[in-house]
Amino acid sequence: MEKEARNFNRRYAKEYNIFRTIFYMGFLYIVVYGFYLIFYNFKVEGRKNIPAHKAKAGKYIYAANHVSIFDPPMVAMAANCPVAFMAKKELFDPNEKLSWLVKRLGAFAVDRTKPEIATFKTVKDIVSTSWSLGIFPQGGTRPYGKLEGIKKGFVAIAKNAKADIVPVAIADWDGYPKLKPFTRRNVTIKVGTPIPYTLKDEEIISEWCRQICEMADYENCVEEVSKDKQVI
Repeated sequence: MEKEARNFNRRYAKEYNIFRTIFYMGFLYIVVYGFYLIFYNFKVEGRKNIPAHKAKAGKYIYAANHVSIFDPPMVAMAANCPVAFMAKKELFDPNEKLSWLVKRLGAFAVDRTKPEIATFKTVKDIVSTSWSLGIFPQGGTRPYGKLEGIKKGFVAIAKNAKADIVPVAIADWDGYPKLKPFTRRNVTIKVGTPIPYTLKDEEIISEWCRQICEMADYENCVEEVSKDKQVI
């Protein structure tokens, strides 16, 4: 009988163990950091905004604007700790090229049109470890320069997990790398001030938008919450 494929919408605290942590941090600082050194003028600003003792306890949700497929490792570099990202369920399809890596870097699958109980259970398990959670409130990637299409589900997730939200801005982004010698693109990752999960939903969304817009120099600093069926 053919073995049923695992549904990666539910992951457990035991999966975020020391072995996965070593693999994650090794990949981050050998492969990812090396890539950025070659192809980007890469800078991180604002790490001092993250209290070290709380970051190590995995009690933060890192929420960033989303401009490229490189955003997850850039956010993790800024956080300087292992970050498990919510990812669309299609990325876990066995035929997806990045599936093997996405699974081993601790990401978990979500149906962005209808959050499941498994999602909230997985989030609670993650923040009970030394890992943090990463999420992109815009859902998919968006053109750099304007904050739009925000899904308010990230607020419900933060409240359920009782974890403060750290705004992370992908700033100064000027595109994917050019495969030419001595030609480097620009990107700066800016870490904002943590937003308490105890605030009202509208206050959290408004403050996240304000900080992202200021750090990334986006043109609009008024939040635009999506009305479509996608909630995460």
